[in-house]
Amino acid sequence: MAGHDHSHGSHGHDGHSHGSHGGGHSHAPKHFGTAFALGIALNTVFVVVEAGYGYAGNAMSLVADAGHNLSDVLGLVAAWIASVLVRRQRTARFTYGLRGSSILAALFNAVFLLIAMGAVMWEAVLRLLHPEPVAGGTVMVVAAIGILVNGITAWLFVSGAKDDINIRGAFLHMAADAAVSAGVVVAGLVIWMTGLAWIDPAVSLVVAGLVVWATWGLLRDSVAMSLNAVPPQISPAAVEDFLRERPGVTDLHDLHIWSMSTTSVALTAHLVMAQGHPGNGFLVETCEGLRAHFGIAHATLQIEDAGGPDCRLAGACAA
Repeated sequence: MAGHDHSHGSHGHDGHSHGSHGGGHSHAPKHFGTAFALGIALNTVFVVVEAGYGYAGNAMSLVADAGHNLSDVLGLVAAWIASVLVRRQRTARFTYGLRGSSILAALFNAVFLLIAMGAVMWEAVLRLLHPEPVAGGTVMVVAAIGILVNGITAWLFVSGAKDDINIRGAFLHMAADAAVSAGVVVAGLVIWMTGLAWIDPAVSLVVAGLVVWATWGLLRDSVAMSLNAVPPQISPAAVEDFLRERPGVTDLHDLHIWSMSTTSVALTAHLVMAQGHPGNGFLVETCEGLRAHFGIAHATLQIEDAGGPDCRLAGACAA
């Protein structure tokens, strides 16, 4: 996505502190409203069909996959709502707008999916202890439809997968679902050929386990984002080195890097400079460097004179 930075300088009221804000925001990405609507509709219909046939045919693997697909529907809904909210303009109260809604959506998806899979695994264990006849042919046919539905939904988001991490997540999730449905087809084939009913709950446990494994990363990242952690793709040490190497900088402190949303990163830092405020050109170049090298498009830099009074925040917070 394209982006731009703007910077300005202002003298602090104490006479020794100068503030500069170099903020960048991305142009609005391609809107995927139609893709979200069609994907939600397709998957909702499939969830109803899959769950119905799963219960009718005592196929726990289908029920497990239906639970997963239901979480996909809710995930697509949450992602769609978040994609709309992040476009809202900032207000006097929400000074960053509603960019953080995408983080909340990711956290909701992770928690809901783990709860759903926990219920599926519990039921699968009960079925392993008390096996019931399973319609292997039904499992194969319904899961094959799932491959088609998930494949189409993934295709709807492929054009934005390179430029938007949220769209990429939707694409990868649906593509993975198509692969999971393929596994259920294999399970149905084995049941149909051998008549071994325990294959069904065993496969549902494997499916649920894979989903939990894949979701754990989403949960970890969304919790980290909600706690204002430094994004994993950014090295705080590298950012600090970059700022210290800027001409005229003798020291820095109070460096903070955090995600404002799942696609935008912010930074604040206090730079100590021997010659005082270096001018707007320095600020523009520094903010452009942060954006180009680290993807940090919203940087706020405070300039402090090396000979002035010590900043009260110096040493108070680790970088």
